[in-house]
Amino acid sequence: MKHTRLWIAAISIVMAFGALAANAQKLEEAKPVASPESPAASEQKPDETRPAAAPVISDAYIIGESDLLAINVWHEPELTRVVPVRTDGKITLPLIGEMQASGQTVEQLRVTIATQLKRFLEAPEVTVIVQEPRSQFFTVVGKVAKPGSYPLGQRLTVMDGLALCGGFKDFAKVNKIQVVRTHRDGRVERLPFNYKRAVAGDLNQNFALEQHDMIVVP
Repeated sequence: MKHTRLWIAAISIVMAFGALAANAQKLEEAKPVASPESPAASEQKPDETRPAAAPVISDAYIIGESDLLAINVWHEPELTRVVPVRTDGKITLPLIGEMQASGQTVEQLRVTIATQLKRFLEAPEVTVIVQEPRSQFFTVVGKVAKPGSYPLGQRLTVMDGLALCGGFKDFAKVNKIQVVRTHRDGRVERLPFNYKRAVAGDLNQNFALEQHDMIVVP
């Protein structure tokens, strides 16, 4: 009888420990687990700075010599190609042959190509993209972050041009900027630009850039 009571007590102790272990496991499973994407699991990366977008070449862009054009004819891979505008202002395309490109806008050239292809195709769908506007550009020199030449693929003002070159360096004389403009007859004109007055709202200061303009920041 005494042995039986001892066995019952031992079994009760074992069952009690088993219940405690089960409860401890449930509590451990109930703890919130940090997500790999949460700040607790790993530090969040700072936002990366995106590069500034290049100027968009509009359909009103006037094509010039040396421009690189991507001409696509839908469902006609044999007619789709990238061609440079030659020094005589012409390009050469399959079926059409030589045609004038310089002096036309992107939209005018697209319509011209589509019209010419109607002799061979039914309702051709043509797109023209200026991949590299090599003929029209402006230049920024002096105390700016990124001096150099930039495409003039759409209407840009002096403020737009300065924004593309990354801003001014220290000690730049922003009230004595000049835009050097060379006309077709060889005449050189120096146009003053006062950045502070332009920022203050003087619209006369922020005029449009023209082909081959040079912005000089002293």
